[in-house]
Amino acid sequence: MLANNLANATSSGFKADREYYSTYIAPEALDGPQGTLPVTSPVIEKNWIDFAQGNLTPTGNSLDFSLQGAGFFVVDSAGGAIYTRNGNFRLNSGGYLVTQSGDSVRGAGGKPIRLNPDLPVTLDAQGAIRQDGQLVGRFAIVDFEDRSGLTKAGTTYFRYEGVPKTSSPVDTKVEQGRLEATNYQPAEAAIRLVSVLRQFETLQRAIALGTEMNRRAVEDVARVKE
Repeated sequence: MLANNLANATSSGFKADREYYSTYIAPEALDGPQGTLPVTSPVIEKNWIDFAQGNLTPTGNSLDFSLQGAGFFVVDSAGGAIYTRNGNFRLNSGGYLVTQSGDSVRGAGGKPIRLNPDLPVTLDAQGAIRQDGQLVGRFAIVDFEDRSGLTKAGTTYFRYEGVPKTSSPVDTKVEQGRLEATNYQPAEAAIRLVSVLRQFETLQRAIALGTEMNRRAVEDVARVKE
């Protein structure tokens, strides 16, 4: 998980994975002396997606878009609707706004967004797209009542398991010429990876010590019987 976060430290719109912890109690610990508390250890139960806002980085590209606030762009893929915070879009040969992989970006009303490649593109904070002063489209921006139904479908895309209850975020602003950076810092990942490595080395030494103690116990028992 940490390595994947670190590998995507430069992926626009990437949301980091983090972990839930619960407590593990070994069965042997419950048999301790009366009046003592068993030793407990934390154990990772499952991962969760951190949807915190990332920094918005200027790119100077008029077809780069970002969201300041809650919500997702909607993309129509071959497998159905997917959602993303990565607004690194382009125009295909037909003039439709698509992702870098060629999937159509959904506009308001469920229609794709078609632009004139020969005219400059301007955008207002509500996601309305204009060319030559005329409204040519509007981004469909949605948020979810329950984000726990979102699962990752690639590096920067999400798919909703089940029937989503969506809403249009009111305070979200759409910005042009900027991309949202990942919300995970490489320095944090590097520090945590070093910590995990040290824990692994400690456990490895403990296992080696336990194995050596067992070996000596077997040898000593054998000598007593002789």
